[in-house]
Amino acid sequence: MLGQRETRDRGRWIVVVLPYLWLAVFFLAPFIIVLKISLSQSVLAQPPYVPVLDLAAGWEGLKTFAAQLSLDSFRLLGSDSLYLLSYLKSLQVAAISTVILFVLGYPIAYGMARAPKAWQPMLVMAVVLPFWTSFLIRIYAWINILQRDGLLNDVLMWLRIIDAPAAWLSSDTAIYIGIVYSYLPFMVLPLYASLERMDESLLEAASDLGCPAWKAFWLITFPLSLPGVAAGALLSFIPIMGEFVIPDLLGGSESQMIGQTLWAEFFSNRDWPVASAIAITLLGLLLVPILFYERLQQRSLEGGRT
Repeated sequence: MLGQRETRDRGRWIVVVLPYLWLAVFFLAPFIIVLKISLSQSVLAQPPYVPVLDLAAGWEGLKTFAAQLSLDSFRLLGSDSLYLLSYLKSLQVAAISTVILFVLGYPIAYGMARAPKAWQPMLVMAVVLPFWTSFLIRIYAWINILQRDGLLNDVLMWLRIIDAPAAWLSSDTAIYIGIVYSYLPFMVLPLYASLERMDESLLEAASDLGCPAWKAFWLITFPLSLPGVAAGALLSFIPIMGEFVIPDLLGGSESQMIGQTLWAEFFSNRDWPVASAIAITLLGLLLVPILFYERLQQRSLEGGRT
């Protein structure tokens, strides 16, 4: 009996420790490395930054290493408007795109959740199907669709909506089209999961009490789907903030998002400390909605207990 208890306790310990070990190896360690580089200085060398930690030098080497660390890269981010404008552009694109995704994704998820049970797996597969194709290939396909002699202009001219081919590429419109197309499943699937779990007897009870369908939706369906709304918004907003491929291929030079600025600093300017500082600052910005969502979840759980 004692051996079984020890085996069970050991199993529980492993289950608890493994996730933390995974986070330490694949998140905490890379974060510490990037943070260290962000506190370094750029030089023409390999690696292209100083100081470099030399453990063989002992305690004196460690003190010298710590004394050479600086916040110059973070000061540069605050003094140069290029970085501030890139962050603001990313926030704008991410916020507007998330709203558009919600407006388009909610009716799709609602229709999927209200479809016959036999159809729902096929509808979920239809939403996931684009992921089976390479992301880069799908964005290159949109380049062909959005160019002046592309499919979009041909369809709009055939419908007599426009008289001459419009310039879609190298614009914010093209960025929003590419982002909404690419990230729509990230909004639809959490919403569908939330709506599909809802107890339909609540709507039946509301109908029996004389509540109109539209009012039952706003008073019952939508509030119960808010966890799915929050999850879909986070799953969309966070990766859109750091998006590089879509604005680089579909946007113009005036649509510089922070992902493009980070790439330019790292690969073109070879300024690893500034690029790392950009990444650390971006991570700090993204922690705000994550912590806000966590707070909402805690309040929801506390409200459920009471």
